[in-house]
Amino acid sequence: MRRILITSLLFGALLFAGDSRAAGSRIKDLTIVAGARENQLVGYGLVTGLAGDGDKNPVYTIQSIANMLQRFGVNVPAAALSSKNVAAVMITAEIPAFVKNGTRLDVTISTIGDAKTLQGGVLLQAPLLGADGKVYAVAQGTLAVGGFSSGNSGGSVQKNHPTVAQISGGALVEKEIPTEIVRNNFVELLLREPDFTSAARLAAAVNNVFTNSAEAVDSTSIRIRVPEGHEKSPIGFISLVESIEVQPDVPARIIVNERTGTIVATSRIRIAPCAVSHCELTISIANTDEVSQPNAFSQTGQTAVTTRTDTQVQEKKARFVTLQEMPTIEKVAAGLNAIGVTPRDMMAIFQAMKQAGALQAELIMR
Repeated sequence: MRRILITSLLFGALLFAGDSRAAGSRIKDLTIVAGARENQLVGYGLVTGLAGDGDKNPVYTIQSIANMLQRFGVNVPAAALSSKNVAAVMITAEIPAFVKNGTRLDVTISTIGDAKTLQGGVLLQAPLLGADGKVYAVAQGTLAVGGFSSGNSGGSVQKNHPTVAQISGGALVEKEIPTEIVRNNFVELLLREPDFTSAARLAAAVNNVFTNSAEAVDSTSIRIRVPEGHEKSPIGFISLVESIEVQPDVPARIIVNERTGTIVATSRIRIAPCAVSHCELTISIANTDEVSQPNAFSQTGQTAVTTRTDTQVQEKKARFVTLQEMPTIEKVAAGLNAIGVTPRDMMAIFQAMKQAGALQAELIMR
């Protein structure tokens, strides 16, 4: 029997943001300091010791092995090499601002060939380059794989991704990236969530502590002048600024994720007066196999198997409820619950309200 339940295309859970009157957040949690950013590093290398699970002799892996051996004075033709115990990999890492030579970084290693697993492998020394093509770190070490793969052509089992591994502290920083956070006696803060109102509030909060020192340049940038007495200790001044609390503005917004069926709504949502009808339709389709036989003593016809299909439709009585203007998200939820709406149905109802012009909030579909 096949059952088709037609109620909503999505399953969801409605999560409500806290009241906008809640305590403020630290500037440190809302912004980043311009210039104090991470940088991405990438490199190419070889992983050895894979016990027959390495690449199946691709040209680039064989050539990389030959080049590596040549560096150690071993001249072997590439055609004479095998890569079944070796895998060509890409290495990625992020280097924070202000790190010094000798600092260790975590690295992620992933195969680029057809190696089955990196379990038990060792990464040979590989340089990590920045976007400018310069080497900033060198990676090497034993891999930690969070999955496994085993079996043969008759059957296999796999957990997680055995072709991706990590090395905790597997890279050593060899070159420091120049970083400048104070320019012409000014520090610039960048909002993680750009918003004009939040930028203005942040500048006002800083000015309440350090008079006439902050200015909101745009929805993202707040420029702060380092006051007298702090010129020689800008780090201490930034620490004081980061500890200031401010209440960021939260726009009226509903996020709908169709893949996971999740709905997230902020507390500023408003719904204009409207009417909502909600019903549930269930269609049941049952297939039954039957035997068809010819009449007794009949000289024609053959016994055959036929399928009989029974279809039933059940529709609950629709309820038509008028929703008055609702000032809070709690009343919005209460109004929808009054007509028996489940979280899985709220997603479709919010979409219909937005199309009707009753939902006074930004609706974002993921």
